[in-house]
Amino acid sequence: MKALILNSGLGRRMGVLTSEHPKCMTEVSASDTILSRQLKLLSRAGIKEVVMTTGYFDDILVNYCHSLELDLKYTFVNNPLYSETNYIYSIYRAIDKLRGNDIVLMHGDLVFESSVLEDMLEFPESCMKVSSTLPLPEKDFKAVITDGTVKAVGVEFFDSALEAQALYKLNSADLDLWLDKIAEFCENGNRKCYAEVALNEITDTLKIYPFDVKDRLCSEIDTPEDLAVVSAKLREIDNRTVYMCFSTDVIHSGHIAIIRRAEKLGKLIIGVLSDEAVASYKRFPILPFEERRSIFENINGVSHVVKQDQLSYRDILRELRPTYVVHGDDWKEGFQKPIRDEVLATLAEYGGQLVEYPYSKDQRFEELEKLTRAQLSMPDLRRGRLRKLISMKGLVTALEAHSGITGLIAEKTTVIDEGKTYQFDAMWVSSLCDSTAKGKPDIELVDMSSRFRTIDDIMEVTTKPIIFDGDTGGLAEHFVYTVRSLERMGVSMVIIEDKTGLKKNSLFGTEVAQTQDSIENFCDKIRAGRDAKKTSDFMICARIESLILERGMEDALTRAYAYCEAGADAIMIHSRKKDPAEIFEFAEKFREKVKNIPLVVVPTSFNEVTEEEFKRRGVNVVIYANQLTRTGFPAMQNAAQLILKNHRAKECDDICMSIKDIINLIPEE
Repeated sequence: MKALILNSGLGRRMGVLTSEHPKCMTEVSASDTILSRQLKLLSRAGIKEVVMTTGYFDDILVNYCHSLELDLKYTFVNNPLYSETNYIYSIYRAIDKLRGNDIVLMHGDLVFESSVLEDMLEFPESCMKVSSTLPLPEKDFKAVITDGTVKAVGVEFFDSALEAQALYKLNSADLDLWLDKIAEFCENGNRKCYAEVALNEITDTLKIYPFDVKDRLCSEIDTPEDLAVVSAKLREIDNRTVYMCFSTDVIHSGHIAIIRRAEKLGKLIIGVLSDEAVASYKRFPILPFEERRSIFENINGVSHVVKQDQLSYRDILRELRPTYVVHGDDWKEGFQKPIRDEVLATLAEYGGQLVEYPYSKDQRFEELEKLTRAQLSMPDLRRGRLRKLISMKGLVTALEAHSGITGLIAEKTTVIDEGKTYQFDAMWVSSLCDSTAKGKPDIELVDMSSRFRTIDDIMEVTTKPIIFDGDTGGLAEHFVYTVRSLERMGVSMVIIEDKTGLKKNSLFGTEVAQTQDSIENFCDKIRAGRDAKKTSDFMICARIESLILERGMEDALTRAYAYCEAGADAIMIHSRKKDPAEIFEFAEKFREKVKNIPLVVVPTSFNEVTEEEFKRRGVNVVIYANQLTRTGFPAMQNAAQLILKNHRAKECDDICMSIKDIINLIPEE
């Protein structure tokens, strides 16, 4: 594509401002003339060839263009009759340089925003700049619009017309038709009219569509008064700010492309989501916040980078008050739609605008995300993530998973509430749920090989940390091998309970015979596991059964302190009472002495306590230990009963998830 800039006019109405150079060389800002700004924008838009018509001050204009040292190839075409012809003759003189090319045509006194040119170049058809929001001028161009196309252009039209400027993007076929008519006019002596007079005779043959810029700047400068208005508008444009927010740690060409478009709207501020915010709604970031911030700080065109602490934009927008927020259009639907709605409402508070560009769905980008997820699922990366999350968030949540599909539910379930996103941080592989899924009692009957296969099934399709229910851990000698196997697989934590003998579920309490291990024996088991670890990432959590077995608070605390001394990386306190009072008492007393070792709870019985309350009391991990199993089985049983009762599947299908939704949940690879 080439650019055609018409600079043959005299510019008499500018007075002394054009006494020593063409009008296009008039300064519109401290750093630019009308022409230098046009040429810079053309170069940035990827146009490399400029055909420029000249008239008076021909040599000054040519030398000036070369002095700008832009990556542009110039072809200058002089109109020797500039004082007695109109620009139709200037175009005629340049016909041989234009035929067969797509062009963007503009008058040399036209000043426009960069986004006007960028958007016009992306318009698929031939088009002309119009504005549906500006009043019709008395003496300047108007465009008559009929059936969605431009039917006539001139100063004399007012009916069915919009304000217009001589800024066109013309496909080669349409341009050649116009050039033929221009040649016909000029060769017949019609050289003093506007080129649009020739255009008006062929608008039934070629199609030029209106390109509506609305209130964006696109104005000619004919007088000193015009210059003052446009210069003031440019100052306002230079003070515009643009805000974008990123969570990514893999920068690809799609990101760079949207950044390039955004920075042309104003001073670009990039928000980088905190690690906690990223982890709250999508995968855990591979690169920590500081490294991600550094990447964006080193991208040309980025003014500065700020931290956005949550997915909600509300607080950061009220603080920065950007002119524009730029985002891909992928959030118009789906779980991020409430965030978009909140952005629109916040921008409306002060008159900001949301600018959305088509979301890049390039297969290469999807492959990058798959590679990233694959990397996150690798054992060495997955294993240490639980410890990092606890340090980052203070409190993490884990949901029970007993198969690949329940692992995907734990991995992908996300909700937005009051501008914040929530999802589970980890998965709990419970011996109870694993046994139940296999139709076997929860008495450590399912051997470790089978349980490890469950872990493999889950790990194959997910990326989040796994907490493993190790029951009693077995003999200390056996526990050593369990630790090594789990650590090698990429499991983040094993929880073992201080009981001995045949396992009985803790929620039975004293209703069945259960024997608590001695402090010394259990500490020996912890130390054996600690010594078997190869990394500091893997965590051994000691589960205390004193409250379950009604041994009292002092026994529970004594054991907790001893287990910490033996090298436990975390402590789990359990209770079967609905009243959380004894859990709160334990947490308070434990935290008086132990500050840094994570505290774990499983609120199956005391289920009214919120996560915020747990966090406030010093709890670090909340495990929802069996909810998927307990809801899944009644749902399946109900489905079976509906089919038996109705002797058909319709009533059952009414409550079923669609196969399409299930397929979408399952990754292709």
